[in-house]
Formats: sequence, structure tokens, C-alpha cells
Amino acid sequence: MPYRSLGQTGVKVSALGLGGAHIGSPKLSAREAVKIIQTALDRGLNFMDNSWDYNGGDSETRLGTALKNGYRSRAFVMTKVDGRSKAAAARQLDESLKRLKLDEIDLLQHHEVIRFDDVNRIFAAGGAMEAFVAAQNAGKIRFIGFTGHKDPNVHLYMLEIAKRHGFRFDTVQMPLNLLDTHYRSFEKKVLPELISRGIGVLGMKSMGSGVILKSKAVNAIECLHYAMNLPTSVVITGIDSMKILNQAFKAAATFRPLSRTQVARLRAKTADVAQDGQFELFKTTSIFDSTAQHPEWLGQESKRTKSLAGD
Repeated sequence: MPYRSLGQTGVKVSALGLGGAHIGSPKLSAREAVKIIQTALDRGLNFMDNSWDYNGGDSETRLGTALKNGYRSRAFVMTKVDGRSKAAAARQLDESLKRLKLDEIDLLQHHEVIRFDDVNRIFAAGGAMEAFVAAQNAGKIRFIGFTGHKDPNVHLYMLEIAKRHGFRFDTVQMPLNLLDTHYRSFEKKVLPELISRGIGVLGMKSMGSGVILKSKAVNAIECLHYAMNLPTSVVITGIDSMKILNQAFKAAATFRPLSRTQVARLRAKTADVAQDGQFELFKTTSIFDSTAQHPEWLGQESKRTKSLAGD
């Protein structure tokens, strides 16, 4: 398993990371999940993705169980919260710490920043960023980032507003895959910005939860190799069985930097199926928008906002 620098944090992480959503899947027993996590760590995959809202908290609980008996020291633990208000974000972080059985999380990210108003709420007075900075000062978290899967322009807006507030993110998580390169592309719009600023790049949805594979244009190894060939710190991939874990390690072991010709050939294979985002449902539908289905997770609007609105 190759290791890469996580932006300018000074930390090295595995080129592939273990996705938190799949590890908490109800079709996978807790015992099997713990075995997969510990086997991944034993074999050198150290980046652990998770979120406060994954599977009703089961994903974090399973990771917390797996990190016992010395495994915590081998893992780089990342989780995310949905709260846009200071109160909601702080409460969700404390719940995550309890589930993970940790005093400190390596990386906390604002989850699912998919609307322009998410950005405004996070950076508003009494917004989630205040909770993140307070948690960092209190030693509850080491680094701060954000994620999103919908629109690269929202990511650029988040970076712009952060800069206005004098804040620099340690990491940014976004879709990077063979179809994204053709449609509403994070690779083309956001990736260059992150590299120029030295921000750690977390790639996700290399296979779009398996939907991209249904296009029949590319296979799993090609998807992982393409994403790994980009200047990513880590490519997070969903793993819900030992078979898929072995697939990830096969991709890591066989990865070699791709030539321009190889990249062009892979892109050509996916150009037709990438049209209109038909296989990137996280961009074109609300199916993957958990905060759209659960707006209460975002927390209350600020008193000032309500006052301006006449509430």
C-alpha cells in the first residue's frame, strides 16, 4: 500500500481509504465489519472514512470497536458532521467521539456541502465553523475539511468564503472518477485550486457506489487506477466484504502512473456514457443527498437570520 502526503498536514496516509458508509451496511454483520477494518489496518490501509449520519451511527460504532487493542495507533480517523449551526455541529461531534470511543479525531469535515447556502450558514456568526475551531482548540480534532458531491462551483464558493474569513482548509473531499472528467467536473474545476493551495485531496465515488460500473464502460480496477493517478492524497472506496478489500489491495499493488495515452484511452471509453450525468446520480438526483431527506440534521437557522426574515 503506497502512502501519500495529506496536503500540508505533515501526515502520510494510505493511497486508498476505507469508506464508512459501506462498512456500516445492514447486510454486513458488526463482527464482519470489525474484521474487515482490522485486516485493512494490518495490511497498511490506514485512512478510515466515516460520518455522524452513516447508518444511524452504526458505521462509527463499528469503527470504534475495531480500533481497540492497539489498532487506534495505526489508523488515521476521519468523520463528518452535518450541522450548519454551532450548536448542531458541536452536538454531533460529541456523539461521534462517543461512538468512536475517542478523545480526539484526526480529521473532521463539514459533510455534504451541496448548496451555496450551506457555505453561508457554516461561516455565519454562530455557524458550524465556530464549533470546528473551538473543537480544534480544545484538542478534540486535529484537522478540518469539507466534503460535497453535487456541484464543483459550490466547492469553489466554499474555498472563496473561507479565504475571506482568513481560514484555510486542510482537506477537501469530492467525486473524482472517469465520468466526472466529462461532466460538471470537480477534476477540472476544483482539483487545480486545491493543488495550488496545498490542500489535501480526498477522492471519492470512483465507482459511484457501483453505479458507474453499470455503464459497462470500465471495470473497478480501471476506476481506482484513474482516481489514484490524479494528485490525490487518498481515494476513498466502499468496502463491504473481504473480496472487495482484496480488490482494493490489488489495485494498490498493480498501480503504476498512467501515461497520457493510457489516460486518453480511458477517458475516450467513458465519454459517451458520461453525458448528462446519467451514471453520476449523486450529481443529478437527490438520491444521495442525505441532508435533503433529513433537513433537521442541519440545525436551526441563526436568530439573526430569522429576525431579518421577519420571524
